[in-house]
Amino acid sequence: MPPATVDLTEAARFVQLFKISGATATKQKPGYTATSRAFTVGGLDWLIEFPYGGSGNWIMFRARLISKGSGGVAASFGCRLVDPSPQGLVVDSPVEVIKSSIFYENRSLDVFLITWSDLESSRYRKPKDDCIFVQCALTVLEPKDAAAWEAAADAVASVPSSDLHLQLGELLRSQKGSDITFVVAGEPVPAHRSVLAARSPVFMAGLFGDMREKASAIVEINDMEVEVFKAVLHFVYTDTVPEMEQKGEQATLMAQHLLEAADRYGLERLRRICVEEMCMNISVDTVATTLALAEQHGCSELKSRCMKFILATPGNLHAVAATEGYKHLEASCPPVLTELLNLMVKGNK
Repeated sequence: MPPATVDLTEAARFVQLFKISGATATKQKPGYTATSRAFTVGGLDWLIEFPYGGSGNWIMFRARLISKGSGGVAASFGCRLVDPSPQGLVVDSPVEVIKSSIFYENRSLDVFLITWSDLESSRYRKPKDDCIFVQCALTVLEPKDAAAWEAAADAVASVPSSDLHLQLGELLRSQKGSDITFVVAGEPVPAHRSVLAARSPVFMAGLFGDMREKASAIVEINDMEVEVFKAVLHFVYTDTVPEMEQKGEQATLMAQHLLEAADRYGLERLRRICVEEMCMNISVDTVATTLALAEQHGCSELKSRCMKFILATPGNLHAVAATEGYKHLEASCPPVLTELLNLMVKGNK
């Protein structure tokens, strides 16, 4: 440190290099998380996690505070790709992301490092063994004045977490101030024009543009189930989808309906949630209808997952061909069957 420098803060730092072997293969196992050994920084215990499949098209790493009863801890978490060379590990990587947050017990912080597509074309992935090296660094702030830090931590802890989604959800539930009513399959569903327009470009155009719904207080929707439309409104108001908390086939069926609705109303986050749900719950009973939706709505990753599932074993193919969903696939998406046939022929060569 230069003589004229005065250190106003103190911090503890932990740096670890991780090797991810079979990096691209981890995309095939979403829902699984690789976890480091627990380590101590700033007198607190932490973990670093690598969720297989990342988030959407992103590779991500996560820092988590696991010390019980901890709170108000300021820390930064950074990740960067490392290029292994014959002379040793070269760490002057331009691919680096650093984020900071206040941590409490079991609070985590995600760092989105690089997209899978960018990784595959970069020099950081070694095709020979499909591995990458990632250097993670966790820096925990340790103020010199402990009393002042405790007071600051108490002040942060006293600030309530955001409950905007709860307030808007209550607005939807109470129907207070609603100024438009959707009639869905004969059932009236009140809502608020401004909220809908703020969240959806399609609602914005329909309610405040030149379309006929602009001046109408009642809009009829006859081609959607009322439960699905209510789930769409719940997402619009709260950014959450409770219906996805169901398990198995019911969640997949709701995801299929909501994917169509998300495309219809331009709700990209809802669309991605639905695609992720269907990717994680592909089964013999649902894969054919899911594949048809993936083709119709341009979901390339979901389409690929469905095809791999169908062609994984001869038994899968025969079982899927016996479902009602397969008949729907035949009628609605004949080109997809041709693709399946071509992939099956290639696989048998």
